[in-house]
Amino acid sequence: MVVVKSQGSTLDRRWKLPSWSTVGAEGISGGAIKMGLILPLAILVLILGTTCGAFGKRESKVKTAVFLSPKFELGPGSVANKYDYDIDFPRGHIALKSFNAEVIDELGNPVPLHETYLHHWIVARYYEAKHVTTHTRYDGHRVLHQSGLVMVRNGGICQRNTLGQYYGLGSETRGTTTDVPDPFGIVVGDPAEIPEGYEEKWLVNIHAIDTRGVVDKMGCTECRCDLYNVTEDEYGRPIRSDYKGGMLCCSDESQCKLREGFEGPKRSLYLRYTVKWVDWDKFIVPVEIYILDVTDTVKIADDSSGVIPEHNCLVEYDVESCSTDEKECLHVKRTRVPMQKGGYVIYGVAHQHSGGTGSSLYGKDGRVICSSIPKYGKGKDAGNEENYIVGMSTCYPRPGSVKIMHGETLTLESNYSSSHGHTGVMGLFYLLVAEQLPLQHFTHSSRSSFFTNINTLFS
Repeated sequence: MVVVKSQGSTLDRRWKLPSWSTVGAEGISGGAIKMGLILPLAILVLILGTTCGAFGKRESKVKTAVFLSPKFELGPGSVANKYDYDIDFPRGHIALKSFNAEVIDELGNPVPLHETYLHHWIVARYYEAKHVTTHTRYDGHRVLHQSGLVMVRNGGICQRNTLGQYYGLGSETRGTTTDVPDPFGIVVGDPAEIPEGYEEKWLVNIHAIDTRGVVDKMGCTECRCDLYNVTEDEYGRPIRSDYKGGMLCCSDESQCKLREGFEGPKRSLYLRYTVKWVDWDKFIVPVEIYILDVTDTVKIADDSSGVIPEHNCLVEYDVESCSTDEKECLHVKRTRVPMQKGGYVIYGVAHQHSGGTGSSLYGKDGRVICSSIPKYGKGKDAGNEENYIVGMSTCYPRPGSVKIMHGETLTLESNYSSSHGHTGVMGLFYLLVAEQLPLQHFTHSSRSSFFTNINTLFS
């Protein structure tokens, strides 16, 4: 089922005429006089209007589509960790404005986290050769690898395709804003970037755990190995003895321990996801996606081309219980990561699991780039489940007010309560960074198109 609608969103862009435009106009007029030509004012205005756009309000149509993932089934205590390829997704040269998702049942009712825990969902982009036929469902962590497929990761910063998704959240998905403010957007579908003979497609990975009737809900959601009674991962490789919990122990079709005698029906579930986007135009200011991981044990290597960071993002880690009798203990984990490319921060948000108390990203000089704090539910309804993180606060700095310098080393800090131990937790930080501000982007793009049109007049 797909529902598509459009909504008008007036973007107020009162661009001031850049200083170079006046100089350029004078230079062109001088050149025209030298050639014995006088460029009529009306033509000059027409050129400026064509290349620079309307210097006032501009109407932008935000489109919205609601999609359903392929069905996945869960019985009490069971786990689904599915990879679905070639999912329904907006096509064409567009700028993504938001992506929101939640788990629903066959009737379209939201399913609460205390029944089906959404460990995570991620959405990734790839190119596939047009002559290749792809199976749409892959189970577990088995990502499709074949000659006809090219993963298109985000801007970084982890190794290879680790954390290369464009979007991804977990239990906090219903209460976390993902909107990209105007005039910025995540630009995809550019025909100039898609290799010849390929087409752009999208995949979704859904990791969900049914906790109905289990002996320990929190233990099951933290994938404690003793509750899943596993000693090998999904590929049959032995799990090391010091690995107490995490994704290796709650792979696809694994089973968490149930209370004796508990029985319950198997349910058919879906991930319902809502995408908002606008068609691309030259006024869209592109943003780059960066995902930082507090487990990243980055090393700096030198070669002939200069300093190269070697990242090693582990994605998950454990929090040991504090040894004191204090009711409130705090576990703090930090890492320092160099950003090869910088820019202006447009949006930021952290991802943590239950027990998390917040995460912060600091610049080299100690300034706070963004702090993201979890919101815990207080009830039973979907979106307000007690003891679960149901939202993360986000950062929307005034454009231009927070800048990361090229090569700057950032410090990422992730905090968890350690009154009780936790396994398989995460400390990720998602950033949207613009290389240029709107006026800079507008000036740069308009300058080139302006002189292209001028050259055409005299060719």
